Formats: sequence, C-alpha cells, structure tokens
Amino acid sequence: MKTILLTGFEPFGGDLSNPSQRVAEALDGLKLPGCRVTALLLPVDTGRAPEVLDAALDRLNPQAVLLTGLASGRSQLSLERVALNVLDFRLPDNAGQTRQDCPVSETGPDALLSTLPLRAVLAAWRDAGIPGYISDTAGLYLCNQVMYHARQRLGPDVPAGFLHLPACEALALESKAHLPYLPLAELTRGVQVALETLATSL
Repeated sequence: MKTILLTGFEPFGGDLSNPSQRVAEALDGLKLPGCRVTALLLPVDTGRAPEVLDAALDRLNPQAVLLTGLASGRSQLSLERVALNVLDFRLPDNAGQTRQDCPVSETGPDALLSTLPLRAVLAAWRDAGIPGYISDTAGLYLCNQVMYHARQRLGPDVPAGFLHLPACEALALESKAHLPYLPLAELTRGVQVALETLATSL
C-alpha cells in the first residue's frame, strides 16, 4: 500500500491552536484506494522543521507529500504554486529565531514548483462545493521553507506541495482581529478531497 505523508504545524505567534495540526490529526490513518495517510506534526522552528520532515521521509518513504499550514486572513483553502529559496520572517519562530533575506538552501535554485495535481484538486474542490484557489506564493516563513525543502529533497518523481488553510472557528474566536474563517469540519473535508485526488493521481 502506498503512503501519503500529510503534515501540519504546531500553533505559533501566540495562537492557542493551529487548524493544520487539527486537520492532520483528524486524517491520520485515513485509508484511500491503494493508499494510507500518515500524519506528521512539524515544529514552527526553522532549525528543527527540516530535520523532523527528513526523519519522516526516511522512515516512511512516502509516494506523495501534502504539507499544510495556517494562513490567517485568507478566506479559502489555497494551493501553493511556488516555493522560493528565501526566508524572511515577519515574526520570530517558536524558538525565537528570525531570518531576513536568507536562502532556504545554499545550493538550490531560486524557486521550485509544486508537483501536486493542482488543477485536479481545484476541480475536485469545485465539484464538492469547497472554496479554494491556486496561490502564487507560500510566503517566506516556515510554510515556504518546508515546501522548498521537501521539493528539493524529493525531486520531480514524488508529488509534493503545500496547501494553506484559513483560520477555523476556534482560532477566529480567540483572535482579537476579525479573521475570516471556515469551520474545522470544512477544512478537514477540503484536505480529504485533496488527498483523495492526490491518491487517484499516483
């Protein structure tokens, strides 16, 4: 049976929760035709996140990787098209580290494209009534870092890419800002549809 690795991030920036963590936990062990989903929680730590991801890739040897994270302020699920070879943090990570104009990789190209079936996932979302779009940037924080790292590590033969989630209702309620959000159940459904589409493409 093939393995799809699904990742989420721990809370960061003072938030008490991260919907990407909760969705990954909910979908851990999901069985799809010919595939099984294994979830991994990544630390919001620029030094440790690649090491934790590498250890999981070595252990699981997945046939596809779907990385997820939080994009507060967005109102829809967003598939990221490009990871840039740049780190430039708006806020420190959970270890207190910051980066400014730093490369993700000293030897890698300026950018790496997602190898997920982006258009197929987008079509599946539309058929399922899930709001989503293709975004042209994964930012310059850890979401971008792990997408770039996974793409560089896995090469062109293992589909890998990033999916950003808006806030869920719990995060919106705890925030002092007026965040757009989608219910956690809808976020989970959206990621599951993406996983189902990815499994079909393998």
